[in-house]
Amino acid sequence: MTPRRREYLAEGLGTGLLLMVVVGSGAMVSGLGGSPSTALFAHAVVVGAGIAAIIVAVGPVSGAHLNPVVTLVEWRLGGLEGREVVGYVGAQLTGAVVGVAVGNLMFGLPVVAVSPTDRIGAGTVVAEVAATFGLVLVVFGAVRAGRASIVPFAVGAWVAAAIVATSSTGFANPAVTIAREFTDSYTGIAPVSALWFLFGEAVGAGFGLLAVRVLHPHHPPPAGELLVPHDPEGE
Repeated sequence: MTPRRREYLAEGLGTGLLLMVVVGSGAMVSGLGGSPSTALFAHAVVVGAGIAAIIVAVGPVSGAHLNPVVTLVEWRLGGLEGREVVGYVGAQLTGAVVGVAVGNLMFGLPVVAVSPTDRIGAGTVVAEVAATFGLVLVVFGAVRAGRASIVPFAVGAWVAAAIVATSSTGFANPAVTIAREFTDSYTGIAPVSALWFLFGEAVGAGFGLLAVRVLHPHHPPPAGELLVPHDPEGE
């Protein structure tokens, strides 16, 4: 397998595992009873821990973007070529949908079901702008400060915080948003709501890119060294 294909495979597997954790933890906590706030907190902790572990595992291969927003921002900062963006995003979207299907299967849900969960609201769109802005700033701020080694844990912490602190529960990831349309569970989102979430994520990514350029104006790192340094040639 070529180095580039290994990167795409790593992105697909990593994003798939992330969505499996999202759907699986949501199904688990919603079935345990207790208060909604307790379920949300447990879900946030599990997802934050899961994403940190996944970044550590696949970061040396692909940089562990796991998110089209992160890939597109790195491209705009000069770290990726256009053809690489297509491969990364395609792998992320494919992996995300497969991860949702696996999560559904684990809990006896239909493999694919269009979610009816309405999450539309001005507040949720603003929340997605804020959650995505924060994610971009955390990722690229840490990398451009020369602290890429802490990114897995910083991202895990931000994701967990955004799940609890935002009214949208902090999707902040177009692959996550699109894939969660296909689960009729605690973590699902209706297609119309997903369109508004995608809009909020795009706006948040744009503001995040601007903030990174203003706060960290030096040259970006070499391609592929976004989250965890790795050899782009795969050697």
